This record gives sequence, C-alpha cells and structure tokens, in this order.
Amino acid sequence: MGMFQRDDQVFADAEPLDDSYEPEDIRERDEELEKYQRALQPIIDNRPTSNTFLYGKTGTGKTVATKFMLSHLESDAEEYDDVDLSTVWVSCENLSSSYQVAVALANELRQNQSKDRISTTGYSQQRVFDILYEELDALGGTVVIVLDEIDNIGDSDDILYGLPRARSNGYVEEVRPVIVGISNDFQFRDNLSPKVKDTLAEKEILFPPYDANQLRSILNPRAEKAFHDGILEEEVVPLCAAFAAQDTGSARQAIRLLREAGELAQADEAESVTENHVRAAQDELEKNQLYEGMQELTTQGHAVLCALAYYQAGGEVPIRSRSLYERYVKICDRLDADSVSERRVRDHLSDMNMLGLISVYERNEGLSAGRYHEYELDVPLDAVLEVLLSTNRFEDVANIIQSTATDNNRLQSGLSDY
Repeated sequence: MGMFQRDDQVFADAEPLDDSYEPEDIRERDEELEKYQRALQPIIDNRPTSNTFLYGKTGTGKTVATKFMLSHLESDAEEYDDVDLSTVWVSCENLSSSYQVAVALANELRQNQSKDRISTTGYSQQRVFDILYEELDALGGTVVIVLDEIDNIGDSDDILYGLPRARSNGYVEEVRPVIVGISNDFQFRDNLSPKVKDTLAEKEILFPPYDANQLRSILNPRAEKAFHDGILEEEVVPLCAAFAAQDTGSARQAIRLLREAGELAQADEAESVTENHVRAAQDELEKNQLYEGMQELTTQGHAVLCALAYYQAGGEVPIRSRSLYERYVKICDRLDADSVSERRVRDHLSDMNMLGLISVYERNEGLSAGRYHEYELDVPLDAVLEVLLSTNRFEDVANIIQSTATDNNRLQSGLSDY
C-alpha cells in the first residue's frame, strides 16, 4: 500500500472551501451589491459611467462581489446591440507605480489580441500610456478596467489621472474607459493628489468586516457542499464564524479555519469534525496568519517593515517614529520607490500593530519632550526577513539587514565573554 491513499470520509467536495471558489450568490452584501448595481447601470443605459472604488479589509467580499457583478453585467450587455462591453482585470499586488500598472494593462490587452508583450523597461511613461491608449481605442466601446489592490501604487497615481481624462484629452476616440478600483486601504483616497481626486469623480462602496452571524450565513452553504452529511458537529460552523469575527471579520479566514479543522479531523481519522479540531486549527492558522499578514502588506508597508527590521537587527529598538521615518526614506531611495509622508507611515505602523506584527509604546516625558510613540517588532526578525527575502524588490535590502543582525549577534556574543 502506498504512502498516499484517497480518504473521502470527511470531505465530499472540498472546492467550496478553496480561495478561488466563486459562489452562485453573494451572501450578506445586499446593500453593497445594490450600490454596485447602481454604479454600473449607466453602462447598460449606454451613457457616461462614474468610476467605482471598493474599500475594505482582506476577506470582506470586494473581489468576489466584483467578479459576480461583472459576470452579470457582461451577460446582460449581450442583450443590447448598442452596448459594446469589454473588461480587463489587473492585480496590482506586485506593482508599485503607474508605469508598471500601465505596462500590465497594455500587455493584458495585447495578450487578448495575440500580440507580443511590451517590455517592462525601456519606454518613457508617456510612451507606455500612449501604447495603452492605442490598445484601448482598438478595442472600442466601454472597457471596464479593474485594478485590484490599487493601493499598492502609493503616491504614484498618474494612471488614475490619465485614464479618466483620456477621452476628453483626445488620447482615445472610440473607447470609454471605466475604472473599478479595489483597495484594502480605507485611507487610500485621502492620499491621492488633489488633481486625481478631482478627475476620478468616483463612487465609493465600503465593505465592512463581517460579524459572526453573517459569517455563519456564508459558511453554512459551503459546509453543506464540502462535507459529508453528519460529519460536522453542531458547534463547528458557529465556532469558526465566532473566531473569524473576533479577529478580522474576514470570510476568507472563517473558510480557511473550517477547511483546516476538516483536514485535522481527517489526519486524526476522526469520525467527526469537532470543536477541538476548530480550536487546534485556530492555533495553527494564527501562526500562519502572521506570515500572511506580512506578505499581504503593500510595497509601502513592506518598506516601513524593512525600516523597523533594520533597527531591530541593530538592537536599537524600541525606536521613535522620527528615526524610523528617516530610515524608511533611505530604503525607498535605494529601491527607487516614491516615499510617502511621515503621517502616512504612522498609518502603516498602526495597521501592522492591528495585525499583531509590531508593538507600540506611548511615552510621555512631560513638558520637555511631550508624548511620542516608539515601535519594535512583535514577531521574530527571522520571520520578517524570510518574507522580505521572498519579495524580489526587497531581497537586497533584506540581505543587508540580515548581515547587520549577524554582525550584531557576534558583537553581543563577544561582549558576553567579558
């Protein structure tokens, strides 16, 4: 008998517990979907359409709602001869500038037309924009451009200025671009340049975290499909929903917790999935969540984390935000990336504190120094470096930090001998 054998005692069909699964209906987002439908309705009416931006933390349904709405929009548009609709979707997860987004969009459009991709270097930004406009105009009609995780571009927001104005500026004639931006950062719009805010003229849809009852509603139909009848004990789904609601309010977290509990029960060759399996799964996922939280940070978030890791490696923590900001700016310069304001860096630090990645200490030294904050990592430096080393853009900086940590450890070890 081989090492691996099929075991179908627990799972009937695990696909509904996969991150890529697209449900037939979207639960607990009626109000948001109604706003979304109103925002996209002008496309069917064949009239100018506002850009739409979706805000909400990871796992609150923004992406799945967008796929759901665009699927219905494309299907319904086929009923009208005078509606010429196309969609193009670009994930900005590893894109940190408008230039990179424009290249990705142009290549996505060229790929759909079996054309060669353009290089990510060697062109001026205006030339890349011109190529993008040419591809859009060749497509014609209304083109819905989905920019997922758009907050990764930080202050490099020229693409959000150029696309909405492309028609009025005469760069395109046959196409009407409509932007759908998806952001994990509620404050992303606040940091856009005034000219972009004025140009976008967008509708905003906020996706708040789910509560426990909403998560139960989302989990129940998936659980019914994923597990064999009677295999889940009664408290399993409510406990998964409660754990996720208390933490992030993320449906993705609740679904992963349910899947992990099932896999633990399978490994135990248990007759049912129990509350104990859920609690064990929660412990396991909490460890993984720290890594995931670091991996899902934006480019700016990684740069801030890098700056803090630098001081952690040198044993200079906790560190004040002023010094941390100075190091952050140097890291951005080394990466040839735009830096954001010190206030914005503090926002990133606040997000990392909520994720459990760092600790924040408030100091009060009276009239002489007043109140200020100091920061240090709340996760092992090795774990931070592992994530940064796996991100191509930060690999060189992470190697430098790793060398600093090694040298500091040697120094401390040498001093301890005296």
